[in-house]
Formats: sequence, C-alpha cells, structure tokens
Amino acid sequence: MDQDQVPDQHRELQWPSAAWKVGIAGVAAQGVTFGFARYGYGLFLPEIRNEFDLSVSLVGLIGSATYISYLIALLIVGVLSARFGPRPLVIAGGLSAAAGMLLVAYAEGTGMLVAGLVMAGLSPGFAWAPYSDAVDRMVPERQRERVMALIPSGTAFAVVVAGPLAIIAKGPAWQYAWTAFAVAALAVTLYNARILPGGPHRRTTEGSAQRMSLRWFARVQAVPLYLTALSYGLIGAVYWMFAVDAVSQDLKEGDPTGPLFWTLMGLAGTAGVFTGVLIARQGLRRTQVYLFLAMAAAIALLGIAPGAIPAVAASAVLYGPAFMAGSGLLAVWSYQVFPEQPSTGFSSAVFFLGIGTVVGPAALGAFADHYSLRAAFLLTAAITLLTLLVRPSRRQNRIAAPAEPAAAHAPAVGDEARMG
Repeated sequence: MDQDQVPDQHRELQWPSAAWKVGIAGVAAQGVTFGFARYGYGLFLPEIRNEFDLSVSLVGLIGSATYISYLIALLIVGVLSARFGPRPLVIAGGLSAAAGMLLVAYAEGTGMLVAGLVMAGLSPGFAWAPYSDAVDRMVPERQRERVMALIPSGTAFAVVVAGPLAIIAKGPAWQYAWTAFAVAALAVTLYNARILPGGPHRRTTEGSAQRMSLRWFARVQAVPLYLTALSYGLIGAVYWMFAVDAVSQDLKEGDPTGPLFWTLMGLAGTAGVFTGVLIARQGLRRTQVYLFLAMAAAIALLGIAPGAIPAVAASAVLYGPAFMAGSGLLAVWSYQVFPEQPSTGFSSAVFFLGIGTVVGPAALGAFADHYSLRAAFLLTAAITLLTLLVRPSRRQNRIAAPAEPAAAHAPAVGDEARMG
C-alpha cells in the first residue's frame, strides 16, 4: 500500500520508525548539501583565494553565481514537486552536490572552480523544500512541525565535521577534504533514494491549478514570511561566505583559528535540534525575535572586533544556534501558511531566501572593497535588526503539541536529533 493511502491512526502506531527514517534522511541531506556543498566554500575560502588569486569582490560574485543556481533549483522544485514527489528531487540534489564538489576538488583553473561551485550550489535548492512533502506523508500530523524544525539542524552537524577536517587538510590538501565531502554526498543520496516516497501527493488532486496560480502564492499571510526569508538569506550568505575570511585576515598562514571558529559555530548550532521545542513554548513571534537579535549581535561582533578571540568565540556561539533554528522557523511558518501543498509553498518562501543569497555576497562584497569587510558586517547586522519589523501573525504563533498517548512513545526533539 502506498504511504499516502495509510490511514493516520495506522501511521501513528508505526510512526516512530517512519519519523526516524525521514529524520535521518533529512538531517543527512541538509548536512551534505548545505554544510558541505554550499558553506564549504566559505570555510576553505582562504585556501581557495590563495590558489586562484581571487579578490573580495570576485569572491562575492562567485558566491552570488552559486546562489543563482540555487534559485534555479528552487524554481524546478516548485514546478515538479507536486508531480514527482520528494525522492527524485532530493536525488538530483545529492548528485549535483557530489559532482560539483568533485569538480571543485580537481579544478585546474578559475573556470572549472566556478563550474563546480555552481553545480554544488544547485544541491540545497533541490534537497530542502521536498522534505515538507516527505514529512507530510510519512509522519503523523501532530509531530510533523517538530520533525520539520529538526531537519535543518543537519547543517550544524556537517559544519562540526568540516571544521576539524579543514585543520587537517591545510594548504593544497583542501582538495582531499572536498573529495571526502563528495563521497559523503553520494552515500547520503543512496540512503535517501531508498527511504523517500515518490509520485504525486494526494493533496494535489483537488484544485491544483488554483494552487499554482499567482494568487495562491501571494496570499496576504505569506508576505511577512517572504520578507523574513529574503533577509535571512542575505545575512546568512554574507556570514557564511566572509566570516572565516574576516577572522583569518590578520593571522599567519596555517593558523587554526578560522577552522576552530567554524567548528565552534557548528557545535553551538547543534542546539538547533530544539527549535521545535522553542517554537512550541514561545511561539513563532517570540522565537523570531530571539533568533534575529542573536544573529545581529553575532554579525556585529565580527564587524567590531574580528581579531579578538573572545568576540570571535561569542559570535560563533550566538550565530550557530540562531541561524540553524532560523531554518526551522521558516519551515514551520511556511507549513502553516501553505498547509495544503507544503513543498510547493515552502519552495516559494525559500525562493525569496535565495534572492537574498544572490544579492548579499555581491552587494556586500562590493561594499567591503570600498569601505572594509568590518563595515560590511556592521551593515549586515543593521539589516538583521530591520527584519524584526515584519512578524508572523498571532494566528500562526504556535505549533501543535504532541498528542497523548502517542507522545508517550515519541522521542523528544533532542532524542530525534541523536538519531542522526
């Protein structure tokens, strides 16, 4: 029997197995596509800049090019997810991550480097939004939003792995790290191919044409979501791309401060597994305030004192969990705005996030060339604070609490994270 045809009460009896499977698949996929394929560029940026002789503005332009490919993938997901289901899209994301990272690892010139980064940049666009449908199919209703909030934390776990690897793979050896990333992406893709459902979602059988209309996407309650996603994408792209470079600018070659900063950020970011608990207790509105205030402080610290170890450490500890939880916030918020077709709706929200990622590196990279990287971080912190002018509606403020007695057998969000 197809997963979509299993009655909710039957799925609730078996849901721990299904929730564990989709949880592991989602956490792992976000790890290799975001933590490795996307953010690995920022982690190894000092080595890449030295080898290919890249200016700050060119680094920003390359970063924006990778995010344009991300936007293209999001458009494809928005069109095809309702027809083909999550499996083929996530597989496409995993394969593009593996192929792109291999190209980067063995690039012999700037052209091949850019081609690999652009191909790797496709992967998170394919492999994030489809999990909204996967969770909707495989997990009972009262637990879906918590699992959705958990999945983005895979980025943090991958960052924890990547940081020490960057310390070991110094100088030209960074290419071996990217080869290892590619192998991991291929393994995760095979696992997802085995776990995830394919085919059209049952909710798409009624009024599909109306749901795909402009009016469906432009509903009033979606506007604050889109604006928040736009800002989140911009500030995230700037931080992930330039933070290690800012921290490492005044350090000697081979100094481990940059990779250690990255590792600390990832370790702190694993607290993002509790995003569902935070939203359930504090609501979307308060959670948004906490997260964007923390990100603003973290970004400002790198603008004020990028060479001071206490400031750098504080920035990592603040930014890691706030950014990881921000992904979960958007996933839950989008699910409430677009409950009838989660993956398509979330793709539209992440599309605005993608616009921010395209604008951020190019604009702030050019700004940094004229003023300084520190000034660019301070400007980004101000943009982060301005995001708090748009808020979730009070109607969308809370997520469902676990049901009883099913909750008695359900792992807490922290327990779910330990599965990955």
